Amino acid sequence: MRFIVILLSFLLWPVAAFAQSNSLAPSATGVLSGAGQPVTLTAQLTEKGEPIERGLLWRVFGAVKGADGKLPLVASGKGGSQRFELPTGTYIVHTAFGRASATKKLNVADGGAEETFILDAGGLSLNAVADTMPIKPGNLRFSIYGIERDEEGNRALIVNGVRPGRIVRLKAGTYHVVSNYGDINASVRADLEVNAGEVTNAVLQHRGAEVTLKLVLRKGGDPVANTAWTVLSRDGEKLFESNAVSPRLVLSEGSYEASVRNGDEVYIHNFEVETGRNTAVEVLLD
Repeated sequence: MRFIVILLSFLLWPVAAFAQSNSLAPSATGVLSGAGQPVTLTAQLTEKGEPIERGLLWRVFGAVKGADGKLPLVASGKGGSQRFELPTGTYIVHTAFGRASATKKLNVADGGAEETFILDAGGLSLNAVADTMPIKPGNLRFSIYGIERDEEGNRALIVNGVRPGRIVRLKAGTYHVVSNYGDINASVRADLEVNAGEVTNAVLQHRGAEVTLKLVLRKGGDPVANTAWTVLSRDGEKLFESNAVSPRLVLSEGSYEASVRNGDEVYIHNFEVETGRNTAVEVLLD
Protein backbone atom coordinates (compact mmCIF):
# COMPACT_ATOMS: atom_id res chain seq x y z
CA MET A 1 0.00 0.00 0.00
CA ARG A 2 1.31 3.42 -0.87
CA PHE A 3 1.39 6.01 1.90
CA ILE A 4 1.37 9.68 0.98
CA VAL A 5 1.48 12.89 2.99
CA ILE A 6 0.12 15.58 0.68
CA LEU A 7 0.51 18.59 2.96
CA LEU A 8 2.73 19.34 5.91
CA SER A 9 3.01 22.89 7.27
CA PHE A 10 4.59 24.45 10.34
CA LEU A 11 3.11 27.51 12.01
CA LEU A 12 4.55 29.80 14.67
CA TRP A 13 2.64 28.70 17.71
CA PRO A 14 1.21 31.22 20.12
CA VAL A 15 0.21 29.65 23.41
CA ALA A 16 -3.40 30.70 22.75
CA ALA A 17 -3.60 28.09 19.97
CA PHE A 18 -3.83 25.38 22.61
CA ALA A 19 -6.44 27.17 24.68
CA GLN A 20 -9.06 26.47 22.00
CA SER A 21 -8.65 22.71 22.38
CA ASN A 22 -8.33 22.66 26.14
CA SER A 23 -11.26 22.02 28.45
CA LEU A 24 -9.42 22.93 31.64
CA ALA A 25 -10.02 26.41 32.98
CA PRO A 26 -7.41 28.00 35.28
CA SER A 27 -7.94 26.88 38.87
CA ALA A 28 -7.34 28.56 42.15
CA THR A 29 -3.76 28.47 43.42
CA GLY A 30 -2.41 25.50 45.35
CA VAL A 31 -4.09 23.58 48.10
CA LEU A 32 -1.50 24.43 50.78
CA SER A 33 -1.62 27.80 52.47
CA GLY A 34 -0.74 29.34 55.79
CA ALA A 35 2.69 29.32 57.41
CA GLY A 36 4.58 28.43 54.26
CA GLN A 37 6.98 30.08 51.86
CA PRO A 38 5.73 31.53 48.56
CA VAL A 39 6.51 29.30 45.60
CA THR A 40 5.80 30.40 42.01
CA LEU A 41 5.82 27.85 39.19
CA THR A 42 5.62 28.65 35.48
CA ALA A 43 6.05 26.61 32.30
CA GLN A 44 7.07 27.52 28.77
CA LEU A 45 7.09 25.60 25.50
CA THR A 46 10.58 26.82 24.64
CA GLU A 47 13.43 28.67 26.36
CA LYS A 48 12.37 31.97 24.76
CA GLY A 49 8.63 31.32 24.81
CA GLU A 50 5.92 33.03 26.81
CA PRO A 51 4.49 31.42 29.96
CA ILE A 52 1.68 28.95 29.20
CA GLU A 53 -1.59 30.42 30.41
CA ARG A 54 -3.95 27.43 30.20
CA GLY A 55 -3.96 23.64 30.10
CA LEU A 56 -1.22 22.85 32.63
CA LEU A 57 -1.61 20.26 35.35
CA TRP A 58 0.70 20.74 38.35
CA ARG A 59 1.48 18.23 41.12
CA VAL A 60 3.85 18.84 44.02
CA PHE A 61 5.11 15.81 45.95
CA GLY A 62 7.08 15.44 49.11
CA ALA A 63 10.58 14.09 48.51
CA VAL A 64 10.32 11.26 51.08
CA LYS A 65 8.22 8.19 50.32
CA GLY A 66 5.37 7.33 52.62
CA ALA A 67 4.54 3.98 54.20
CA ASP A 68 2.91 2.89 50.94
CA GLY A 69 6.19 3.42 49.08
CA LYS A 70 4.85 6.41 47.15
CA LEU A 71 5.73 10.07 47.27
CA PRO A 72 2.95 12.00 49.07
CA LEU A 73 1.01 14.56 47.04
CA VAL A 74 1.14 17.83 48.99
CA ALA A 75 -0.28 20.33 46.46
CA SER A 76 -1.83 20.45 43.01
CA GLY A 77 -3.24 22.95 40.56
CA LYS A 78 -4.35 23.35 37.00
CA GLY A 79 -4.44 26.16 34.48
CA GLY A 80 -1.39 28.38 33.95
CA SER A 81 1.28 29.59 36.35
CA GLN A 82 0.70 28.56 39.96
CA ARG A 83 1.55 30.06 43.34
CA PHE A 84 1.76 27.76 46.34
CA GLU A 85 2.72 28.27 49.97
CA LEU A 86 4.98 25.44 51.04
CA PRO A 87 7.01 24.78 54.18
CA THR A 88 10.75 24.89 53.71
CA GLY A 89 12.13 21.64 52.39
CA THR A 90 12.63 19.59 49.25
CA TYR A 91 9.84 18.68 46.82
CA ILE A 92 9.36 16.93 43.50
CA VAL A 93 7.30 18.99 41.06
CA HIS A 94 5.65 17.50 37.98
CA THR A 95 3.85 19.49 35.31
CA ALA A 96 1.99 18.11 32.31
CA PHE A 97 0.71 19.82 29.18
CA GLY A 98 -1.17 17.16 27.24
CA ARG A 99 1.38 14.40 26.51
CA ALA A 100 4.30 16.75 27.20
CA SER A 101 5.60 16.85 30.75
CA ALA A 102 8.57 17.74 32.93
CA THR A 103 9.71 16.93 36.48
CA LYS A 104 12.10 18.85 38.73
CA LYS A 105 13.40 18.74 42.27
CA LEU A 106 12.54 21.96 44.09
CA ASN A 107 14.28 23.27 47.21
CA VAL A 108 12.17 25.75 49.19
CA ALA A 109 14.15 27.96 51.58
CA ASP A 110 13.19 30.98 53.66
CA GLY A 111 11.89 33.61 51.27
CA GLY A 112 10.33 31.05 48.94
CA ALA A 113 11.28 29.92 45.45
CA GLU A 114 10.55 30.48 41.77
CA GLU A 115 10.95 27.83 39.09
CA THR A 116 10.35 27.79 35.33
CA PHE A 117 9.82 24.53 33.45
CA ILE A 118 10.85 24.35 29.78
CA LEU A 119 8.66 21.65 28.22
CA ASP A 120 10.31 21.52 24.77
CA ALA A 121 6.84 20.80 23.39
CA GLY A 122 4.84 21.32 20.22
CA GLY A 123 1.52 20.33 18.75
CA LEU A 124 0.24 18.00 16.04
CA SER A 125 -3.01 18.58 14.15
CA LEU A 126 -4.12 15.86 11.73
CA ASN A 127 -6.58 15.60 8.86
CA ALA A 128 -7.00 13.57 5.66
CA VAL A 129 -8.63 13.63 2.22
CA ALA A 130 -9.54 11.02 -0.40
CA ASP A 131 -8.13 12.34 -3.65
CA THR A 132 -9.15 16.00 -3.25
CA MET A 133 -12.42 15.13 -1.53
CA PRO A 134 -12.81 15.98 2.17
CA ILE A 135 -13.60 13.04 4.44
CA LYS A 136 -16.43 13.24 6.95
CA PRO A 137 -14.90 13.76 10.41
CA GLY A 138 -16.95 10.85 11.77
CA ASN A 139 -15.13 8.48 9.39
CA LEU A 140 -11.62 9.52 10.44
CA ARG A 141 -9.52 8.56 13.44
CA PHE A 142 -5.79 8.86 14.04
CA SER A 143 -3.37 7.02 16.31
CA ILE A 144 0.00 8.45 17.30
CA TYR A 145 2.94 6.17 18.10
CA GLY A 146 6.55 6.65 19.09
CA ILE A 147 9.00 6.28 16.23
CA GLU A 148 11.19 3.61 17.88
CA ARG A 149 10.37 -0.11 17.77
CA ASP A 150 10.87 -2.56 20.61
CA GLU A 151 12.49 -5.99 20.30
CA GLU A 152 9.25 -7.41 18.89
CA GLY A 153 9.00 -4.68 16.25
CA ASN A 154 6.16 -2.80 17.95
CA ARG A 155 5.90 0.93 18.52
CA ALA A 156 4.62 2.44 21.77
CA LEU A 157 1.10 3.85 21.44
CA ILE A 158 1.02 7.43 22.71
CA VAL A 159 -2.58 8.43 21.98
CA ASN A 160 -5.41 6.63 20.23
CA GLY A 161 -8.67 7.77 18.61
CA VAL A 162 -7.56 11.31 17.78
CA ARG A 163 -10.25 13.25 15.94
CA PRO A 164 -9.35 15.33 12.87
CA GLY A 165 -8.34 18.92 13.58
CA ARG A 166 -7.64 18.36 17.28
CA ILE A 167 -4.31 19.70 18.51
CA VAL A 168 -2.38 17.03 20.40
CA ARG A 169 0.33 18.37 22.71
CA LEU A 170 3.54 16.39 22.41
CA LYS A 171 7.21 16.57 23.24
CA ALA A 172 9.29 17.75 20.29
CA GLY A 173 10.38 14.81 18.14
CA THR A 174 9.34 12.42 15.38
CA TYR A 175 6.13 10.40 15.61
CA HIS A 176 4.54 7.60 13.59
CA VAL A 177 0.92 8.39 12.70
CA VAL A 178 -1.72 5.90 11.51
CA SER A 179 -4.88 7.28 9.92
CA ASN A 180 -7.97 5.05 9.64
CA TYR A 181 -10.70 5.94 7.16
CA GLY A 182 -13.66 3.91 8.36
CA ASP A 183 -12.94 0.74 10.32
CA ILE A 184 -12.26 -1.93 7.69
CA ASN A 185 -9.18 -1.65 5.47
CA ALA A 186 -8.57 1.98 4.45
CA SER A 187 -5.54 3.30 6.33
CA VAL A 188 -2.37 5.30 5.71
CA ARG A 189 0.78 5.95 7.72
CA ALA A 190 3.32 8.74 7.95
CA ASP A 191 6.30 9.79 10.08
CA LEU A 192 5.80 13.39 11.20
CA GLU A 193 8.05 15.87 12.98
CA VAL A 194 6.86 17.99 15.90
CA ASN A 195 8.94 21.11 16.66
CA ALA A 196 8.97 22.91 19.98
CA GLY A 197 6.75 25.98 20.03
CA GLU A 198 5.01 25.07 16.76
CA VAL A 199 1.92 23.25 15.56
CA THR A 200 2.51 20.76 12.77
CA ASN A 201 -0.54 20.62 10.49
CA ALA A 202 -0.57 17.45 8.38
CA VAL A 203 -3.09 16.28 5.78
CA LEU A 204 -2.77 12.64 4.72
CA GLN A 205 -3.97 11.19 1.42
CA HIS A 206 -6.31 8.19 1.64
CA ARG A 207 -7.12 5.85 -1.23
CA GLY A 208 -10.69 4.76 -0.61
CA ALA A 209 -14.35 5.76 -0.64
CA GLU A 210 -17.74 5.23 0.99
CA VAL A 211 -19.95 2.46 -0.40
CA THR A 212 -23.69 1.99 0.15
CA LEU A 213 -25.06 -1.51 -0.55
CA LYS A 214 -28.58 -2.05 -1.88
CA LEU A 215 -30.60 -5.03 -3.06
CA VAL A 216 -33.14 -3.56 -5.51
CA LEU A 217 -35.87 -4.68 -7.87
CA ARG A 218 -34.68 -2.20 -10.48
CA LYS A 219 -31.83 0.31 -10.82
CA GLY A 220 -32.40 3.34 -8.64
CA GLY A 221 -35.19 1.57 -6.73
CA ASP A 222 -35.70 1.38 -2.99
CA PRO A 223 -33.67 -1.24 -1.10
CA VAL A 224 -35.37 -4.57 -0.43
CA ALA A 225 -35.69 -5.61 3.22
CA ASN A 226 -34.72 -8.92 4.85
CA THR A 227 -31.11 -8.93 3.65
CA ALA A 228 -27.84 -10.32 5.00
CA TRP A 229 -24.69 -8.85 3.44
CA THR A 230 -21.13 -10.12 3.17
CA VAL A 231 -18.27 -8.31 1.43
CA LEU A 232 -15.14 -10.19 0.35
CA SER A 233 -11.83 -8.87 -0.90
CA ARG A 234 -10.38 -9.93 -4.25
CA ASP A 235 -8.45 -12.64 -2.37
CA GLY A 236 -11.62 -13.99 -0.75
CA GLU A 237 -11.04 -12.48 2.70
CA LYS A 238 -14.26 -11.69 4.55
CA LEU A 239 -14.20 -7.96 5.36
CA PHE A 240 -17.73 -7.03 6.31
CA GLU A 241 -21.04 -8.53 7.42
CA SER A 242 -24.35 -6.83 8.12
CA ASN A 243 -28.08 -7.54 8.38
CA ALA A 244 -28.94 -3.90 7.66
CA VAL A 245 -31.25 -3.17 4.75
CA SER A 246 -28.78 -0.77 3.14
CA PRO A 247 -25.45 -0.81 4.96
CA ARG A 248 -22.82 1.87 4.44
CA LEU A 249 -19.12 1.17 4.75
CA VAL A 250 -15.71 2.52 3.79
CA LEU A 251 -13.31 0.46 1.67
CA SER A 252 -9.87 1.06 0.26
CA GLU A 253 -9.49 1.33 -3.50
CA GLY A 254 -9.77 -2.06 -5.22
CA SER A 255 -12.01 -4.92 -6.35
CA TYR A 256 -14.63 -6.59 -4.12
CA GLU A 257 -17.44 -9.11 -4.13
CA ALA A 258 -20.77 -8.42 -2.43
CA SER A 259 -22.91 -11.38 -1.43
CA VAL A 260 -26.46 -10.74 -0.26
CA ARG A 261 -28.96 -13.28 1.08
CA ASN A 262 -32.66 -12.59 0.73
CA GLY A 263 -34.78 -15.44 2.03
CA ASP A 264 -33.39 -18.63 0.50
CA GLU A 265 -31.72 -16.83 -2.41
CA VAL A 266 -28.15 -15.55 -2.55
CA TYR A 267 -27.04 -12.91 -5.06
CA ILE A 268 -23.44 -12.14 -5.98
CA HIS A 269 -22.17 -8.86 -7.39
CA ASN A 270 -18.58 -7.77 -8.15
CA PHE A 271 -17.75 -4.10 -7.83
CA GLU A 272 -14.87 -1.61 -7.84
CA VAL A 273 -13.99 1.11 -5.36
CA GLU A 274 -12.26 4.22 -6.70
CA THR A 275 -10.60 6.81 -4.50
CA GLY A 276 -12.83 9.75 -3.62
CA ARG A 277 -15.86 8.39 -5.49
CA ASN A 278 -18.55 7.57 -2.96
CA THR A 279 -21.04 5.28 -4.64
CA ALA A 280 -24.10 3.04 -4.25
CA VAL A 281 -23.58 -0.59 -5.22
CA GLU A 282 -26.91 -1.99 -6.42
CA VAL A 283 -27.51 -5.73 -6.62
CA LEU A 284 -30.51 -6.60 -8.80
CA LEU A 285 -33.10 -8.99 -7.41
CA ASP A 286 -33.75 -11.43 -10.25
